[in-house]
Amino acid sequence: MKKSDRESDFRKKKFLKALMGREVDDLKICVLGAGHGGLAMAGHIAAMGFNVNLYNRSRKKIRPVSARKEIKVEGEVQGVGRIDLASNNIEECLSGVDILMVAVPANGHRFIARTCAPHLKENQIVVLNPGRTGGAIEFFHTLREEGLEYFPFIAEAQTFLYASRVLGPAHAKIFSIKNAVPLATLPAYWIPGVLKVINKVFPQFVPGDNVFKTSFDNIGAVFHPALTVLCASWIEETHGDFEYYIQGASESVAKVLEKLDRERLEVAAALGFKAMSAKDWLYTAYSSTGKNLHEAILDNPGYHGIKAPDRLHHRYIDEDVPMSLVPLASIGEMLKVETPTIHSIVHLASIMRGKDFWEVGRTVDKLGIKGMSIRDIRLLAVRGIE
Repeated sequence: MKKSDRESDFRKKKFLKALMGREVDDLKICVLGAGHGGLAMAGHIAAMGFNVNLYNRSRKKIRPVSARKEIKVEGEVQGVGRIDLASNNIEECLSGVDILMVAVPANGHRFIARTCAPHLKENQIVVLNPGRTGGAIEFFHTLREEGLEYFPFIAEAQTFLYASRVLGPAHAKIFSIKNAVPLATLPAYWIPGVLKVINKVFPQFVPGDNVFKTSFDNIGAVFHPALTVLCASWIEETHGDFEYYIQGASESVAKVLEKLDRERLEVAAALGFKAMSAKDWLYTAYSSTGKNLHEAILDNPGYHGIKAPDRLHHRYIDEDVPMSLVPLASIGEMLKVETPTIHSIVHLASIMRGKDFWEVGRTVDKLGIKGMSIRDIRLLAVRGIE
């Protein structure tokens, strides 16, 4: 390790120790993104009594929150949370903030990194909720491209903490909160310290092994793109007026999801990681049981009542295909692992949306791991990018 790296690590250890020693009501959090997930997260955190800022690129979307200075949440969590600031001014939103909870679609991570870069501090924690596949690595690379000399702590969640929807201006519903969501940092040795800080807000976050493990355990890659593509006619005909998981994931559709899931597990295994199956994840996150994936989906109370997307122009396609399936297929190709089901869904989604998701997605080139050996990729997760 270079002297500059040792000095940086020493400073960051001091920063983490200071954050761990902070009183809960002294922590300040900024939620970035005011969509279904971000609005719910900001409202929940604020309702718990934390100091919360809310950033969104579009001023129009957060105008009601800015005017009311509060967000109402209902469902599994009920209450009203006071918001200190709701703005599209990133400098104001990040001023004095300890934790940045990024809750935008993964294809917005690069934009968020570039927007935040001039205002980030070395003692701040950035959490991608979730990272999808390769999020933390892409975020770090983008900050480096922006010329940052000192980097914040960068972490990614395996999946989003809630199943939630926006009900109206400054009003969100949290259908369910997952029991446990793994969180990993880049590099991995910051996980224990960062988690002690994040757990002051969310005890549901648990230690992940590393950012490749959280990326391969991205279960949204299994459920969202294939289910949306296979239900495309139903979505367009009814504008999503059916229960997405309970009715959409029929027995036959669930068999396709299971095959896609096996390919994801095989790519992870080629790198020496044991990824969690979708069925096991449902058990861990929701205590859902069943002898196959179809039964486990039906047994999950958190999925009941969730409607399908009302159109194909939706993050389940436009985010999850390029930011989840494309990197899985690209890494699989580099490692000589066949992924025909994943390729089929990417190909069909590209036709349906009139976009080349292979072109815009996270490939091994864009993640900076093209040609790397398995040893170097695994060291990358532990040591970070040198």
